[in-house]
This record gives sequence, C-alpha cells and structure tokens, in this order.
Amino acid sequence: MRRVLTIIGLVLGAQAVGGFLFAWSGLYSIAASKEHWPPVHWFFSMAMRSSIETHAAFVSDPPDLDDPALIRRGAGHYEDGCAPCHGAPDVGRNPISRHMLPAPPFLPGHAGDWTDKQLYWITYNGIKYAGMPAWPAQARDDEPWAVAAFLRRLDGMSAEEYRRLAFGETTPDGDRSALSDLAMLDGSAREVLDNCARCHGYDGAGGGPGDSASAFPRLSDQNAAYLFHALKAYAEGGRHSGIMQPVAAGLDEPILRTLADHYARQRAPYPPPPADADPALLALGARLAESGDRDTGVPACSGCHGEDRDPRYPRLDGQHASYIADQLRLWQRDAHGDTPLSRIMGAAVRNLTEEQIRALSLHYAQSRPRETAGEDSAR
Repeated sequence: MRRVLTIIGLVLGAQAVGGFLFAWSGLYSIAASKEHWPPVHWFFSMAMRSSIETHAAFVSDPPDLDDPALIRRGAGHYEDGCAPCHGAPDVGRNPISRHMLPAPPFLPGHAGDWTDKQLYWITYNGIKYAGMPAWPAQARDDEPWAVAAFLRRLDGMSAEEYRRLAFGETTPDGDRSALSDLAMLDGSAREVLDNCARCHGYDGAGGGPGDSASAFPRLSDQNAAYLFHALKAYAEGGRHSGIMQPVAAGLDEPILRTLADHYARQRAPYPPPPADADPALLALGARLAESGDRDTGVPACSGCHGEDRDPRYPRLDGQHASYIADQLRLWQRDAHGDTPLSRIMGAAVRNLTEEQIRALSLHYAQSRPRETAGEDSAR
C-alpha cells in the first residue's frame, strides 16, 4: 500500500510540475483570437455551469416574475446594460463582443438554457474571466430579479415587443408643453433626455400604460432641487441602484440640472387611485402620514413630505404605491444608500410594520397635491 501511495504521489507531483512548467513556458496562447483547445473548452464550460447550478440552488425564492412592471424595468436595463454584448431581437451583438473569448451568448436564443434562479445569480454575481460583470450596486440584491423576469421571456420575443418594453413611449406624451420644452434643449441634453424617457417618459409619468404603469417612479411635479440631488447621489454611488447609477455616472452637473429642471416643469396626469384599497388601511396610512406612531417611535411623514416640505425631500402625493413600499423596505435594511438623508430615513422607518408600509403606500398613491386636486376631480 505504501508503495502504491508513493507512486500515486510521484505521478501527481510530476503532473503538477509539468503543468507549472507548461504554463511558465507561455506555449499556450491566451490570445482572444485563438480558440481554446476542445478539452480546455469543455472543462471551463463544465466548471462554469456546475458552479452556477450549485450556487443558484441557495438563491431565495423569486418575487412574482409575471409582474408587468418588473418585466418592463428589466427590459429598460437590458437595452443599456446587456444588449451591446448579448444582442436583442431587433439588433445583433456588437461586433467587438463577438471577438471576446469566450464570446457572450446571443441571449434571445439562449436565455431559456438557464432557470430563473440561475439567471438571477449570473446577473447579480457576474462570471470571472468571462467579461460578465457583477451587478453594479451589490446592496440592491432586489434589482437583478427585474432582469431575470425580462430574460425568461426573451426567447422568441418579436422586435416590436422588445422595442415596446425597452423603449416605451417614442414621442412626448401627457402635457403637450413638454414639446416646447424639448425644443429648447441642445443636442447632448436632448440625447440624454431621450434615453431617460425610455423609462420615465418625457412627461415624467414613468412606466407606461396598463399594468406596467408602476415600473418606474413619477418624476413630474417633483422639486428640481430634489431631482438634482437624487441624480447626483446616483452618479456618485451614494444612492444605490444598479439600474440608475450606470446611467447617471457619465453625466456632468449641467446635464443633471437640465434633466431635473425639465421633469420638475412637467405636469403629467395622475393614474386613477386604487379602486379596491382597504378603507381600514387607508385610514391607518392617513394617521401615520399626519401623526406618526408614538408607541413605536415612527415620526409623521408630513413633517418632511408635507406641503411645506424641505426641497431636498420628494413629493409623495400620487406616487406609485409599489414604488413607495419598495423604497421603505430598502431603507429598513439599509440598502438604499449612504447619504445624510438616507440615514435620516432609515431611522424614521426602522420600526414600520409591513401593514404600515402598505397603508402608507396606498395613502400616498391616492393623495393628490393641493394645487392639482381640483383638476383631478374635474376630469
């Protein structure tokens, strides 16, 4: 037995030394213009898939991946962050990406090769040595689910459906004053706004028609100072979002101010309030907004978000209920960002229950700013 073990040890040692000398010699080409030898390609592919399958098995259960708003959000990011390398139903991959090794797969024909949890794991963690980056904001482990929700529908998607999901409205909608506002923008600012409008619309209503209306937050009627500081926080990484940060990071302050001023001037129509909202939840939301909850130390929301609010704080009236609820949950687990205002909000909402979060989100979704309440009732 000792002799057998000695022989095995010598063989393994010789293989290790031989492998080191081969690598040191530089004979194996690492050029992206040279394909891997078939055994090497098989080994790397096997190792990658096995690793993804193993780690994805521990991913928590997904949210509702049939949610139209989640799918729309994922499509908006895919066009900017994924399509240049992985292609889209309306356009092939970038020629540069086709000369990477390994080449990024053309996902419209291969997204179905992976399960929902595996698509999420790949999007969130990336893949070493493959040019596949990890999610830009690791604190936002919720956002990659939007990409996974979109990807599971990508196989067989028509170019028309892709453009509807990824580009939204192609012309200004809502208040037609947006048209004259756009005419005043120079080429670079207009190009940036066109990209913003794919998700938020030119009028800042966000989302789109039907069930995807809550995919993105309303920007219209907001204070320009708040919008500018939010964009700057995204650009600098103080406010976490793997969707917003890559978009804002490349913009200078004059462009950020132009975007903030544009959306602050918009007056988009408000969607109808939730028709089936529980009256008890609405009453609870109204009490919390005006008076807070002394027993749990939750302050009144109106202290910062009321009519006389600090311009650094957003207007919540008419905001999508799902967006408000998601933001409150992010603050509770310190995943929203690391800014002074984020720290204040984190402390303010720390003790909110899930019922109170739903109540507040429904209350503000049906509330209207004082200056527009009359207009809505006249419609």
